[in-house]
Amino acid sequence: MDTLSVRYWVQSFPKSEPTKIKGKPVNQTGFAYFSRTRRGGNGGFPQLVAVASDKGSSSPTSSVPDKDTQSGKEEEEEDNKGFLLDPETDDSGSVVGFNLSTSHSINGEVATETPAEVISGNLEETDGDIEGVDEAPKKVTHSIVFVTSEAAPYSKTGGLGDVCGSLPIALAARGHRVMVVSPRYLHSPEDDTFAAALDADCRIKVACFGGEQEVAFFHEYRDLVDWVFVDHPSYHRPGNPYGDINGAFGDNQFRFALLCYAACEAPLVLPLGGFTYGQKCLFMVNDWHAGLVPVLLAAKYRPYGVYKDARCILVIHNLAHQGVEPAVTYGNLGLSPEWYGALGWVFPEWARTHALDTGEAINVLKGAIVTSDRILTVSKGYAWEITTVEGGNGLNELLSTRRIVLNGITNGIDINEWDPSSDKHLEAHYSADDLSGKVQCKIALQKELGLPVRPECPMIGFIGRLDYQKGVDLIRWGIPELLHDDVQFVMLGSGDKMYEGWMREAEAAHKDKFRGWVGFNVPISHKITAGCDILLMPSRFEPCGLNQLYAMRYGTIPVVHGTGGLRDTVQTFDPFAKDGKGDGTGWTFSPLAVDRMLWALRTAISTYRDHKESWEAMMKRGMEKDYSWENAAVQYEQVFEWAFIDPPYC
Repeated sequence: MDTLSVRYWVQSFPKSEPTKIKGKPVNQTGFAYFSRTRRGGNGGFPQLVAVASDKGSSSPTSSVPDKDTQSGKEEEEEDNKGFLLDPETDDSGSVVGFNLSTSHSINGEVATETPAEVISGNLEETDGDIEGVDEAPKKVTHSIVFVTSEAAPYSKTGGLGDVCGSLPIALAARGHRVMVVSPRYLHSPEDDTFAAALDADCRIKVACFGGEQEVAFFHEYRDLVDWVFVDHPSYHRPGNPYGDINGAFGDNQFRFALLCYAACEAPLVLPLGGFTYGQKCLFMVNDWHAGLVPVLLAAKYRPYGVYKDARCILVIHNLAHQGVEPAVTYGNLGLSPEWYGALGWVFPEWARTHALDTGEAINVLKGAIVTSDRILTVSKGYAWEITTVEGGNGLNELLSTRRIVLNGITNGIDINEWDPSSDKHLEAHYSADDLSGKVQCKIALQKELGLPVRPECPMIGFIGRLDYQKGVDLIRWGIPELLHDDVQFVMLGSGDKMYEGWMREAEAAHKDKFRGWVGFNVPISHKITAGCDILLMPSRFEPCGLNQLYAMRYGTIPVVHGTGGLRDTVQTFDPFAKDGKGDGTGWTFSPLAVDRMLWALRTAISTYRDHKESWEAMMKRGMEKDYSWENAAVQYEQVFEWAFIDPPYC
């Protein structure tokens, strides 16, 4: 050949740190014009080919045989040699360079060789020009690390466990690499909750609380997710993750500081599936228990070039719990003095215990709000409420300054576990297309609870903790008046001993109308959700709420206080909407008062009795709502994109 001319088209790609070549082997048939897009196994990126010409022409067509005369130049084609440029990508899929390899023709096909291997495979060629190809954008996937104090089914006390047990699975199913880091709670020597989690044979030492603390890691791979459990003797005790019958554990700050330190190390030291998660992670930290993670990233890692490309999103499930401890405990956290301001907190005067109390404390959740790259709550309504004096629990002004990075996403539910057409706990199954099984569930519930079997009687249910937040006091004061009507009422829950005692007294006083089940029972919760006609949720505040979502999926009409996620998810019934066809999925009431709650309940009861057609239409609308985790995961991915737009907190 007289002249070797190399021509190729290259689009400008962002430069990032290369990791490994991800190009797949290809077979290239014939020569193609550079203006044609070649798709191989490289995530949709074009294969860029440089062609050698023996004509020395600068014309784009002079180095490519004309199709009409190509059959007469087979020997010339066999002698032609070129180059295949295979994209080299980083973990996010961004092209960081190209791998150059020689090519030669064998039996009319161009085979390529690299110095390391001979590449083989398939390559498709499109007929359109690059400018005319409407190619779908490549989806960006992330290495996501959830840090949480509980994750169902391993540990659960409420909605936090449900979220961190389900959302990681939904994100992994969408192509992300997901790790969940949570403590390995052992409540007794016979506890087999973590039987499937194997010792990862990795020990690290954490410098905090006046010495070096050694923690171990256990690992289970399930549902495409790496479940990592931090092991330490402080997690081995009776009770729940936070306390026992005597109250909250006194060393919770220590226990969850260990969790945060271990979570920061896990992506660096655990070779899960043969590869560590590495430094370009997206940390999802949940509530104050994981709130030290963004502080540690900013104070102990990024100043030394570690996790400089990582991001951290704080998810607030309940702002009422903030991890507040005396200021003197700051020295235990292993942080330098200049970072005290991020966690420093001063109680208002009215909240101080005595005249000499300065009110100085540290607030772990405050530190997380300051240092996180983005902030999420579990509903849009709650994202607004926490910026108000009434709902901010003292952090409203700080959250208002970060409103630009604050969003709310409504939680999803496990639509496989909560499905009336297949629920293993139910006497009969039903769906929006066939509701006949719901009355059978109601009859079965009445029989099990010992109530008179009356399918026509409106049945109201309550499921939840017996505490001030859930508005149980309103139910207590409203029950005597409500039970004057022809209704049945059933409650399931535990908590405040005063309310547990009241439930027993109410059952004794109203044997034919009221039942109270002290404790929590999963099968009974499913049966109440399916068997009742109305679910009552008079919560003072509710970041998201799940029971109203379960109720709507089971055709049970929610009556809720208009707050947080309850207001977001329950639409008040309007019989005149849509040209008289009606709209809505339940009733919301506000303000929070006994008379307003009773008004909403009586409106629902009269609709149930006198307007069967409207009631059935309302049931079906609720059952057809999409509150799956798949839907929520798509919204989380949008926030992931926003998190990587700005530089990380430093």
